[in-house]
Amino acid sequence: MRIGELAARTGASVRSLRYYEQQGLLTSTRSAGGQRTYTESEVERVGFIQRMFAAGLTSRTIAELLPCVDSPGRETSDAAEERMLRERDRLTRHIAELIRTRDSLDELIAVNRAHRASLTAAAS
Repeated sequence: MRIGELAARTGASVRSLRYYEQQGLLTSTRSAGGQRTYTESEVERVGFIQRMFAAGLTSRTIAELLPCVDSPGRETSDAAEERMLRERDRLTRHIAELIRTRDSLDELIAVNRAHRASLTAAAS
């Protein structure tokens, strides 16, 4: 299939697919006219890549995990699990930071509301 069909079937933009290929996450063959062509298995691969990006992983990390997808085995599984655990820890730290930021924002909102209430009371 050509890149436009892969994009339509996966919901990924053509630009994203080109980026995935540039980063070594996706491969294509070239037709005689130089157009990219993809196999049916690339549909599932693009879905996997999209889920990994949605989970906050970088293209570099995804590239490190793909050998486990491509050639499952003890060595690649161990390395992938170690990498995924590191990413999970990073996400956990990021979530904690976001919670602290949200809590600070909640405090500012409360102060703002109290201030607005005092202005309204003073004007009455």
